[in-house]
Amino acid sequence: MVLFESMQTVAIWSVVFILLLAWIGSGKQPLYIIRSFIKLIIHSKPFLIAFVSFMLLLVVNKYQLDLEAMMSISWDFTPFIYQIEGQLVYHLQQLVAHPALTPIFAFFYLVIFQAIIIASIGVYAANGLTSFAVAICYAITFNYIIALPFYFWVPVDEVWSYAPSGVSFLMLDTFPTFEENYRAFSGLDNCFPSLHTSISATVAMIAWRSGLRRWIWIACPSAIIIIFSIFYLGIHWVSDMFAGIALAAACSWIGLKLAGISTFRSKATISVEQQTSRSFAD
Repeated sequence: MVLFESMQTVAIWSVVFILLLAWIGSGKQPLYIIRSFIKLIIHSKPFLIAFVSFMLLLVVNKYQLDLEAMMSISWDFTPFIYQIEGQLVYHLQQLVAHPALTPIFAFFYLVIFQAIIIASIGVYAANGLTSFAVAICYAITFNYIIALPFYFWVPVDEVWSYAPSGVSFLMLDTFPTFEENYRAFSGLDNCFPSLHTSISATVAMIAWRSGLRRWIWIACPSAIIIIFSIFYLGIHWVSDMFAGIALAAACSWIGLKLAGISTFRSKATISVEQQTSRSFAD
């Protein structure tokens, strides 16, 4: 079943689900969420710095593949990963692969992944949790900062592209022009660690720490499905996932610390967080 014809289709669905998930996750109307975000940009210097840092890194990331081409790295860690894992991803894929499931996992990989990142900022803004909005921006920024050196110097090819793995690239069943349209944003050998794993897990970890039940029930299940989709679709190795989880834990901790939030939630820290959020908004 073909869901996506181009990146424009992905972008349209992403915008729709950013608004939908932020609405459901915050319990606030979309216009209120947008207004809260704008107020945060205008009135909170800490958030402005964190958000601009996040956006600047995304701009720099656009030139990552050009930098990789200039470096001309000749070594390849894919055979080493295969020696460790063998056909584990192949067996996982064969165990659950079904035509009805492929569009669902592809949708989560392409659309929900982007949506929960942006929606999380809106959810925290709408609920007055400025410090958590700061934390998620810094946490995602550090995901990219830490992952980029691995993409430069530890190249690992996507599992489907390594013939001995036996894995099929199921993404093409729902997005036939994926290689032509999406590949420019994600290098074939940018596998270790998995950013889909690390960033979705980061969103879930910070959501859990925030205590916002509505958002927890969206972010955590979404992260689990996105992480499983990397195997189902035939994109990542299991090693990529474990590295991504470790990266998520580290970056969540960094983001929370930079935002002045205690790593563990207790009654004693709730009032402090509320005061911190108010001070960030001033």
